[in-house]
Amino acid sequence: MISIRHLSKTYHNPDGSPLTVLKDINCDIDKGEVISLIGPSGTGKSTLLRTLNLLDPPTGGEILFDGENILAKGYPVHKLRRKMGMVFQNFNLFDHMTVVENVMYAPVKILGKKKDEAREEAVALLRKVGLAEKADALPASLSGGQKQRVAIARCLAMHPEVILFDEPTSALDPTMVGEVLSVMRQLANEGMSMLIVTHEMKFARDVSTRIFFMYDGYIHEDGTPEQVFNAPRRSATKTFVQRIRKEVFEVDSDDFDYLGMETRINQFCIKYNIAGKKETAISLCQLLMPVFLETGNKLTIRTTYSELSEQATLDFMLEGAEASPLQSCDSMIRDSVISQCNGIVEEPTSRGFRVRLIL
Repeated sequence: MISIRHLSKTYHNPDGSPLTVLKDINCDIDKGEVISLIGPSGTGKSTLLRTLNLLDPPTGGEILFDGENILAKGYPVHKLRRKMGMVFQNFNLFDHMTVVENVMYAPVKILGKKKDEAREEAVALLRKVGLAEKADALPASLSGGQKQRVAIARCLAMHPEVILFDEPTSALDPTMVGEVLSVMRQLANEGMSMLIVTHEMKFARDVSTRIFFMYDGYIHEDGTPEQVFNAPRRSATKTFVQRIRKEVFEVDSDDFDYLGMETRINQFCIKYNIAGKKETAISLCQLLMPVFLETGNKLTIRTTYSELSEQATLDFMLEGAEASPLQSCDSMIRDSVISQCNGIVEEPTSRGFRVRLIL
């Protein structure tokens, strides 16, 4: 469906110096594929999407869509926009229009549909994304997740052959991410062709047929989710997909800010969509910190989350300790810890002894 050859994009800095964001992009995209573009910020993921639908015309190269060179002089851009929809980070809804009017606007103005027909289809699309009851509401009354679902319905109203999603959940509260990803999963299951710039690694792994790992302006690795996530060929890919998020606390006195630590653990769990772990993590800290501090050893607490394995852990490191402090705990405390965890790892390290609790 889409063939890209030697695509490049260069901007110019304020001082006139060139900044090449896309260097040499080559790939073929078939109908029905769901491709997630992952990689560090600033590696050209969003720019690639914007060049595909000519929101940001490329500097060089060739893009064939349905066999036609869309970069050829005189190519009708409106024809491309009918076939290639786009959902942005921000929803770009018309605030003065109701939800259903937002969805039916383009079919009426661009496709020439009658209003009654367009409204009927718009309501059906809103029902598809779970928002039929909001048809006559104004966008200001909706949550961020609801606005993004309206934006997806608006895109579907044009019957595109492919949809480009540019970080569709990045502007959302973490509690609203799931509802948008659920709609996108449904579209993938229905065979919609999609290119998705995303930082949601689990979603990319579960939904995609292919993964593009972008790095330094290139498609650094192109493969199935199983290959890219489980057996990446390049070191940069491996480093990225195995990234571990962490929050570290050094506890060296009874004057430590315990309440501040609880707030940061709470924020950490919400940020990485593991809010269900926060109460357990805080409870375990409250249970074990006083016991471990009685040893007189410096205590380091680290909460971690692996995006690849989706495993959250709570580590207690006692510097200079030669044995597990958990084994000397009161049996009631130890039993309580065991009941709240999915696993416990006790291991000596070069610094001391670590107790790792799998949440």
